[in-house]
Amino acid sequence: MSEPSTEAGAPSGPLGSLKERARDAVAGARAELVELSESLYGDPETAWHEVRSSAAVAALLERHGFAVVRGVADLPTAFHATRGTGHRRVAFMAEYDALPGIGHACGHNLIAAMSAGAAIATAAVADELDLTVEVFGTPAEEGGGGKIEMLDRGAFEGLDLAMMAHPAPVDVARARPFAVSHSAIRFTGKAAHAAAYPTHGRNAADAFTIAQVAIGMLRQQLPPTVRVHGVMTSGGEAPNAIPEVTTGRWYVRASSMAELAETEEKVRHCFEAGALATGCELALEPESQPYSDLRTDEAALAAYELNAAALGRTLVTDGPETAMCTASTDMGNVSQVVRAIHPYIGVGSFPVLNHQREFADHCVGPIAERTLSDGATALAWTAIDVAEDWRRES
Repeated sequence: MSEPSTEAGAPSGPLGSLKERARDAVAGARAELVELSESLYGDPETAWHEVRSSAAVAALLERHGFAVVRGVADLPTAFHATRGTGHRRVAFMAEYDALPGIGHACGHNLIAAMSAGAAIATAAVADELDLTVEVFGTPAEEGGGGKIEMLDRGAFEGLDLAMMAHPAPVDVARARPFAVSHSAIRFTGKAAHAAAYPTHGRNAADAFTIAQVAIGMLRQQLPPTVRVHGVMTSGGEAPNAIPEVTTGRWYVRASSMAELAETEEKVRHCFEAGALATGCELALEPESQPYSDLRTDEAALAAYELNAAALGRTLVTDGPETAMCTASTDMGNVSQVVRAIHPYIGVGSFPVLNHQREFADHCVGPIAERTLSDGATALAWTAIDVAEDWRRES
């Protein structure tokens, strides 16, 4: 990521004046935004438990004149913030859940701060653009599908555009996320003394082993657009007792919802094979609704690309460092009903990657602060461009 000159991205003309004001608003709030990002980083909370994180983001927005409704959609750690009275509604999505055990190794602390900053910047010029600016605090992106729950409960009804930017090793404008399903696996057998009475037991750990071997063999016949992976979370208690219960969590990813459904059936058969071979019972339950592939709004994405480049950012289109753009997100479900973009913005971490413990450390510090400011500014400038297009069309 190249460092821009002090004049990089300086807009000109009437629209440029609005962008200058938006950039100035980001600069004016930068210290607060950095403090927010660092506080989330230092106090990570996992899906559905983001009590302090949600409150911190909401409080910052209130200080900047937003009206905030907490617990929106009957979700305790969700919120909805609004400012302005325009006819067109532009929303920025704030994620703030961390990963179990590795904290903000996906950079959601930066997402929350960037979305808050973008909203503050857009609100500074909202009256001239006939906009209402909104922020949705969206819990449980890391597997819980918070946005899907909010979508089903009508939280996003009537939005004209939804945006967010996600940290990654490098800048990639176009998101191409896999659709994904999340399942909880449970095999139930029968405990017995492993030496004295092995014939009286039904080994739930063996059931899981057979299922994993079957999935490993299945992968030979799966297309490159599919991923199947998971973990065993409990595999037994004592080596001299045949395991009665084993549990796990499993993800299936595919390029579309149709391909996902087809692959899920094949994976289920692998788990059923484990149950059949060992005489155990299988329970396979969804942990959330499936995440969809993403429908990108091309006009908004084109505007974002120009704005990111104007800020001196280098957009990368191929190479191993770009693969984060295929990561699944519940923003995909939102994009099926609301115009949306979900670009990735680099923190200069490559070869350190998302969901590695070291990635969290790249989401604070000077480069991360530059990423925060650029992301907030690029999103706000994109909102301005799209709003100006709407005004010309009306």
